Amino acid sequence: MAIVLGPNQYGKAENRLVTVTRDGAVHTIKDLTVGTSLRGDLADTHLTGDNAKVLATDTQKNTVYAFAKESPVGEIEDFALRLGRHFVSSQEAISGARVLIDEHAWERIEGNDHSFVQGTNEKRTTAVTVERDRAWVVSGVRDMVVLKSTGSEFHGFPQDRYTTLKEAYDRILATSVTARWRYEGEEVDWASSFTEIRRLLLATFAAKHSLSLQQTLYAMGEAVLRERPEVAEVRLSMPNKHHFAVDLSAFGLENDNEVFYAADRPYGLIEGSVLRDDAEDAGSAWYTLPTF
Repeated sequence: MAIVLGPNQYGKAENRLVTVTRDGAVHTIKDLTVGTSLRGDLADTHLTGDNAKVLATDTQKNTVYAFAKESPVGEIEDFALRLGRHFVSSQEAISGARVLIDEHAWERIEGNDHSFVQGTNEKRTTAVTVERDRAWVVSGVRDMVVLKSTGSEFHGFPQDRYTTLKEAYDRILATSVTARWRYEGEEVDWASSFTEIRRLLLATFAAKHSLSLQQTLYAMGEAVLRERPEVAEVRLSMPNKHHFAVDLSAFGLENDNEVFYAADRPYGLIEGSVLRDDAEDAGSAWYTLPTF
């Protein structure tokens, strides 16, 4: 029996980066969490402890901050592409780089040019993979919490000796959406594309009369692919944030679908992908990203 080294990578995770652009009295901030990972000819460090080909993770961290100073961060996709290409082109042993970025939302306080209030926990994301002369961009959104108070049902499911769930013909549907979409190419207006894809996801969630969260998931992915030709594939992960009607009969009260208990766990977890049947091969686009 031989024991061999399998796929591996290393990097600096969760570098917190905040930049302030000062245009006179008007300031703009970018608040990012940046993760870098490198892979390539790294067997020596694992097998013998020889670090001659290991770009220190501290150096990777410093590169993130230096790049933020040397040129404007801009859109997170562009920043990730610049970082990834730098690592691959500057290190002979490195054949691939993965850059993960979350962008945290801040809103300008009305009437003030340099004061901000933090928005929701929702985050715009990107995962860029660079391999020599090729790059893949997977962008998305996570922690996008949505709820509709009607227009959702769930019934017709199998009943066995362990089934206690009652069929629902009018229920609250709530979830925290993680959506990732794979772009084809890089000639994309990243900001505009993100804004429109997010709008499509929200509009479809709201408008689709849902017989299951699975049906809603597919409809959301389908809407993006029909309207956005730059997107090849959409992957969604949507936990069902259950709301159960409270039994108030002990108090002589009738609960007409008005009072609910919001349960945070356990929860149903619905995941799936929607893609074009003529989409180009995904290559390394999803490498090390959560799969299902």
